[in-house]
Amino acid sequence: MPLDRLKRKLTKENLWIYILSLLMDGPQYAYTIPTEVEKRFGWRPARITGYIVLKSLESKGLVKMTEQMGETGKIRKYYEITEKGKELMEQAREFLRDTYIKLFGESI
Repeated sequence: MPLDRLKRKLTKENLWIYILSLLMDGPQYAYTIPTEVEKRFGWRPARITGYIVLKSLESKGLVKMTEQMGETGKIRKYYEITEKGKELMEQAREFLRDTYIKLFGESI
């Protein structure tokens, strides 16, 4: 169905925008990202997909990884958005807003 395809394209196939949106609120432990996506956006990506997308975002300079001591005493990898990532989010916001207006003729 066309709507199912649209939902897939706007969620699973563009996980990067959901991850960057979460990181706009502060650093995140990689392991918790799928759970946080589900809580905030209502769908859950596969954990491995989250790791793959994070590594891709890191290689493009959109996020950076820092290691911090976790509550259990083990070192954990946390990710935070970079200025370049914030700029991309602003561009994405503008694109999505403009697309919505063109499709539905009204402002969000």
